[in-house]
Amino acid sequence: MSALRLGYAGCGFMAQNVHLPNLTALPECEVAALAEVRPDLGRKVQAKFGIPSFHEDHMGLARDDSLDVLAVSSGFTTQGEIAIDFLRTGRPVFMEKPMALSLRQADRILEAAQTPGARLMVGYMKRHDAGNQLALERLREFRRSGELGDVMYVRAHGFCGDWICGMDVGRMETSNLPLPAEAREGPDWLPADHRPHYVNFLQQYCHNLNFMRYLLDAGDDAEVVAVDLDSTSHQGVSVFRIGGVRCMLETGRLDHHRWDDHTQVYFRQGWVHTWAPPLLNENLPAEVEIYRGGPRHSYERPLPRDRWSWAYRREMQAFLDCVRTGEPFLASGEDAWTDIRLMEEIYRMHLG
Repeated sequence: MSALRLGYAGCGFMAQNVHLPNLTALPECEVAALAEVRPDLGRKVQAKFGIPSFHEDHMGLARDDSLDVLAVSSGFTTQGEIAIDFLRTGRPVFMEKPMALSLRQADRILEAAQTPGARLMVGYMKRHDAGNQLALERLREFRRSGELGDVMYVRAHGFCGDWICGMDVGRMETSNLPLPAEAREGPDWLPADHRPHYVNFLQQYCHNLNFMRYLLDAGDDAEVVAVDLDSTSHQGVSVFRIGGVRCMLETGRLDHHRWDDHTQVYFRQGWVHTWAPPLLNENLPAEVEIYRGGPRHSYERPLPRDRWSWAYRREMQAFLDCVRTGEPFLASGEDAWTDIRLMEEIYRMHLG
């Protein structure tokens, strides 16, 4: 089958270091057009990746009927508005997380996704990590068999650290032109002085929250029970009930040489534990540990079949595969909407 012709909007950090290198390396994809509001940067990135066509506005991609699919990574407010314009053209769209900065914006995105032919995938790469997918398979097996008893608790810990881990980001092309000012999108009820804290918390921890829902196959069955964040509105704990299971999200910052991010699902007689690799450490999936208690105690460290793989590349491969087959995306716009709802609930509770 011929490669899918893709138009990409944005030439920032994620575009240059993650998505464009992966997309241009996949034989199923032809990155046929690029858009960037800073033309000096856009032209350099176009030449670097050998992209045939360039536009100084994302609407140039939207008007190009030769493109099969569209993708965007941009400022947190801007990318949602670009996704709306792309979805209205009736084509599949990939966008980076977070899906939106408010439920109001998320609702507008989902409304645009109702355009015939349109579909939205959100960049929750944890769901595409080979180690995490292995952990999900084992969790489902244990829940079906009852071997370890009931799921009683989930703990997600995210204290961040060094997520770049030596990647040569100095190779990035740069621009002398400033980015246009972004609209100050956010929940209507959120005080203006809390917006930077909210955006920072949302963009980082929507990943962890989404991943807990994924491991529990919970969908929209999730609510916030309690929140205890410090004065920075960042470090602390948030308690949820997800799929009927009590879940804890621990958030904070740590000067760590790797990436301090792991998730543990506790059964009555054991657990499944995953450790996230540093995000830009290519070809390293999550580590998985399975502990069995009861009469005999044992630890297992299973490896996924795709032992040397990068979640970001698997994510883009999955996007292209689902576009071709019509299979549902692992991280759809409808599913990602739940994370925006929960994040607003966290901050409402935090601010009283």
